[in-house]
Amino acid sequence: MNLPIVAYGSPILRKVCVDIENDYPQFDLLLANMWETMYNSNGVGLAAPQINAPIRLFMIDSEQIFANKEEDEELDYPDAPGHKGVFINAKIVELKGKEWVYNEGCLSIPKIREDVYRHEEVTLEYLDETFTQHTKTFNGITARIILHEYDHIEGKLFIDYLKPLKKKLLKRKLDDISKGKVSVDYRMFFAK
Repeated sequence: MNLPIVAYGSPILRKVCVDIENDYPQFDLLLANMWETMYNSNGVGLAAPQINAPIRLFMIDSEQIFANKEEDEELDYPDAPGHKGVFINAKIVELKGKEWVYNEGCLSIPKIREDVYRHEEVTLEYLDETFTQHTKTFNGITARIILHEYDHIEGKLFIDYLKPLKKKLLKRKLDDISKGKVSVDYRMFFAK
């Protein structure tokens, strides 16, 4: 089922999410619905709070970035061909490398993209969709997507990295999103 994406302004996007256990109700259905929602929204990542579930769960698919590149397009990322996976109860172990800038967007904050600095590399402890424990290091665009989605389970948004003046300039657009005054080609949920 294609679920609605929670829009900016909803309190759930500012909550620190809780860990989940392997007996989480209808977990396989939740994952299937999240994958469908992410792809139908043209996303490369999706976190549970974005579908109104305050749990430490997110998924990413950076493989599609490399699979969809044009023949003549140069993508010089160290993480090619990318990573597709589920991250449960993730915790950052270490951030390494120089911070680099990339123009980010978010399904919960449609039609706004801004330059955000993030570390080149992240090491995470997490459980996969079978609740198997992993400690793994990711880099490049995959690390960036993971850090963006990880922020969601910590109640943080990419706009929090912007300078105060930039945020002030975006205030009207953000207010419009929170009021439902935005047109997108995917389902959205707006807080009342």
